[in-house]
Amino acid sequence: MNALDKLALMAAATVLAAGFTAAVPAVAAAPARTTKPAAECGVRSDGRLYCGNKAGAKGYADRSYRSATRGQLNGTFSWFQCWGHGDPHQGQNDIWYWTQLDNGAWGNVPAVDVNTGQDPAPGLSQC
Repeated sequence: MNALDKLALMAAATVLAAGFTAAVPAVAAAPARTTKPAAECGVRSDGRLYCGNKAGAKGYADRSYRSATRGQLNGTFSWFQCWGHGDPHQGQNDIWYWTQLDNGAWGNVPAVDVNTGQDPAPGLSQC
């Protein structure tokens, strides 16, 4: 086999290998996840509730939407120091959670914006 034949054979092998490589990911691709794993939501040893929350949830000076807004929770996972009764909200209860907001201020977040299984969260202190 001369050098030209070897070069033609290597070129054909390269094209063939590229064809197989392009086809394999489409066949072997993993199926997309249809469910998300449950996020943590519970009281840890430091006594705080660690739980998912609505992004952009507002924190209020008092346990009422009528009070001043002190800041918000920009992320979707936060900690909460304690809970208390306040004005009813869309969560069909009157539970509000006290936390340090992303701007450093402290505020009350309505339970409707915290992903608890029940309100108040079991094991969290009342304040």
